[in-house]
Amino acid sequence: MGEERFGEFVLVRRHGEEGVVELVLDRPKAMNAVSTEMARSVAAACAALGGDEGVRVVVVTSTHERAFCVGADLKERNSFSDADLVRQRPVARGAYTGVLELPVPTIAAVHGFALGGGFELALACDLIVADGTAVVGLPEVSVGVIPGGGGTQLLPRRVGAARAAELIFTARRVEAEEAYRLGLVDQLVPAGEDRSAALALAERIAANSPVGLRAAKRALRLGQGLDLRAGLEVEDAAWRSVAFSEDRAEGVAAFAERRAPRWPSGR
Repeated sequence: MGEERFGEFVLVRRHGEEGVVELVLDRPKAMNAVSTEMARSVAAACAALGGDEGVRVVVVTSTHERAFCVGADLKERNSFSDADLVRQRPVARGAYTGVLELPVPTIAAVHGFALGGGFELALACDLIVADGTAVVGLPEVSVGVIPGGGGTQLLPRRVGAARAAELIFTARRVEAEEAYRLGLVDQLVPAGEDRSAALALAERIAANSPVGLRAAKRALRLGQGLDLRAGLEVEDAAWRSVAFSEDRAEGVAAFAERRAPRWPSGR
């Protein structure tokens, strides 16, 4: 298992040769509150992973036993002038867009608190696995701002406009069972099993064609918000990008020969 640190607060951990990578939020003394430095590190880690063809799936995890991430570092923000806040804004956005724009499937492993920007980091992932201790929410209006890490756009895409409005306007926290019932998270597991369940899911995903996974994610993301006709054109372009690939030839051959595929693009 290889490890690489990005700044003080972010660790990238590679699992074997299957292309499963953990992006670990590692600021336990602050419950992973996203400071300016931590935001830069998340963005840098995502840039490195996004450019690495050996990465097949990214799992975002936390080293804090009671929190995934509690959102923006409000203690740091309290010291900012207006000019400081303006300068910090693109740095903060870079962390959330970094996760959102990863070209491979992404999974958040959530336990404990995932609030504000912490929940937005999870929402930026394709899938969210949560354990029974999870508490999620977007409480920004309760401190005079709005979700600014993608929450107003990503949450309604998950649960619909009215449900997202209720959750954002009330700023309420949602515990694990209700979060699963409302579709705020995709898989609910017993307490303490979020990371292992997310990694198991990642391994299952990573067994598939790297070329196919990237193209499928591209089609899913680019097609969101388009009308059906335009979305089908996006899908067709993604299909054409893989239809004549070595992975497609290997996948068909492996199926015919009743064996596990050996993906050329994963070598």
